[in-house]
Amino acid sequence: MIALETINAMPELVGEFGDIAEHAPWVAERAQMARPFKSRAEMIKAFQNAILNADEADQLSLIRAHPDLAGKAKLTPDSQSEQKGAGLDTLSADELARFTQLNDTYKSRFDFPFIFAVKGANKHQILESFEVRLSNDKPTEFATALEMVCRIVSFRLEDKVSPDE
Repeated sequence: MIALETINAMPELVGEFGDIAEHAPWVAERAQMARPFKSRAEMIKAFQNAILNADEADQLSLIRAHPDLAGKAKLTPDSQSEQKGAGLDTLSADELARFTQLNDTYKSRFDFPFIFAVKGANKHQILESFEVRLSNDKPTEFATALEMVCRIVSFRLEDKVSPDE
């Protein structure tokens, strides 16, 4: 874990935190403008604000950078660990087929991948969320995807940054 004091002293955050938001180093670049961070929560909020205050094109690019759940794409170490923790690395053939079908249906409906902050969830909860969210409209799903990205960023920063003392 990295101490907040160390983070605040870094010349830039991209080297250490550029991958916190999936393939979007611009999030760390924008979040660092809020330094010095007074707490881990404040740092997390700065990263989330960087995402939420970005223009729609940057937001969509960030959403589209996320891999399919239980997909075949090469995952970042964080995504790999998170999906493994939710049991997505040990799906049966039928479960994998169901995830693949839902991923394809979702992407065809919304033109971006289904995003779910899987930490602490299991495959049944994720599948249930897939089913529910497929009935949403595109603006609702776009907002939900951004909310999920913000949760993922929060989880990742909590794993990497020392808690406040």
